[in-house]
Amino acid sequence: MSYSARLAQNLAAVRQRIQAAAEQAGRPAASVTLVAVTKGHPLEALQALLALGVTQIGESYLAEARHKQVALAASPDVQWHMIGHVQSRKAREVSEHFSIVHSVDSLRLAERLHRFAQERGQRLPVLLECNVSGEITKQGWACAQDPAEFFADAHVVAGLQGLELRGLMSMAPITARPEEARPYFERTRQLRDALAQRLGQPLPELSMGMSNDYEAAVLEGATLVRIGEALMGPRPNAEETK
Repeated sequence: MSYSARLAQNLAAVRQRIQAAAEQAGRPAASVTLVAVTKGHPLEALQALLALGVTQIGESYLAEARHKQVALAASPDVQWHMIGHVQSRKAREVSEHFSIVHSVDSLRLAERLHRFAQERGQRLPVLLECNVSGEITKQGWACAQDPAEFFADAHVVAGLQGLELRGLMSMAPITARPEEARPYFERTRQLRDALAQRLGQPLPELSMGMSNDYEAAVLEGATLVRIGEALMGPRPNAEETK
């Protein structure tokens, strides 16, 4: 089977599972956006994906993303999602070249993205990354216990005119069974709802769920699922371009 055929098969399977989970949750499948995570995959794989109509692309590393963006400049429909940790020194380029940043993990980063977006007269859609598991290996505001600092900082972010606060992002721990991730996604949804109430504004997006647990995330309200290996297959090279 060719790579394109295998990719089409994987895409159909992922979409079917998203639809089943959405129906179980009493939601339309269209309320869930598939973000294809293409980090570590060659340009040819991304081109095959675009040929199948997938235009929401997630990347973690600026240099790798820029290489692909330049090569695909003739594909204006592509929406680029930054889903990896953003170093402060790269905030200017990230604000310029991505449609949305899922991984805003500090007030300092938010303020830098705001400043650079304002310089261009734009508003950059962002999500705030919450660490709901308490794992020290994960980025984001500490929200496993007392989220007071998160709420305080989020109020500041909501007032930054260069940013459009759209919702939250989180990652669940790696679990033996996908359903064990549900409490972490539930926690993220509850934080989003509480923040929206405090701010008095809608926060429609929840970026939750990856290849191993995206169905559980959809059951808990995910609107953006970040799918890599289940869609693209294993990365051909373990060395990721940073």
